[in-house]
Amino acid sequence: MVIDENILYSAGAEIKNYNPSENLFIQGDIPNYYYQIIKGKVKLNNYNEDGKEFIQNLLYEGQSCGESILFINKPYPMNAEAITECSVLKLHKSIFFNLLTQSPDLCMEVNNFLSQRLYYKFIMMQNISSQNPSIRLKGLMDYLKSSQNDERPYSFTVPLTRQQMASLTGLCVETAIRTIKHMEREKIVKIQNRKILY
Repeated sequence: MVIDENILYSAGAEIKNYNPSENLFIQGDIPNYYYQIIKGKVKLNNYNEDGKEFIQNLLYEGQSCGESILFINKPYPMNAEAITECSVLKLHKSIFFNLLTQSPDLCMEVNNFLSQRLYYKFIMMQNISSQNPSIRLKGLMDYLKSSQNDERPYSFTVPLTRQQMASLTGLCVETAIRTIKHMEREKIVKIQNRKILY
């Protein structure tokens, strides 16, 4: 969790509920709020000129959304779209900045979270630059698995659909499916009940 929910409530944060496919914000909006997910899943995405979706990140309960843009006063370069029904805490950015000013510990926690996001972006940029779809998908799975301590093969269940993996790595879903099957033959992943174990 980025910020303790009790701190956000006491600062005046409000809960807003979103239905699947509803946007928390859209590309071009001016950022005015800090968003933290209480329940549900949100994706950060863009669409290219052909209408193809590119997912930049998937966010879950306890994670914040679009907070880095609050610090630079630029419009959002992406959309935040609910994947499932979501409950989100929403706090005006002026109050959010007051919280950070008043609590150095909280400021460090937010910086740590932002650093993890930058690390993810750097890793994904390196992998997406490869022409090899196997390297792209393996890089995504390496990053996702890095959040758990168990390093044994097949100890991690990838929490994404094939479509989400394709969108996160800039591949078409058919290529992702074909590559995952190839990775299974190479014993890089194991498929059990349609779940990918890495």
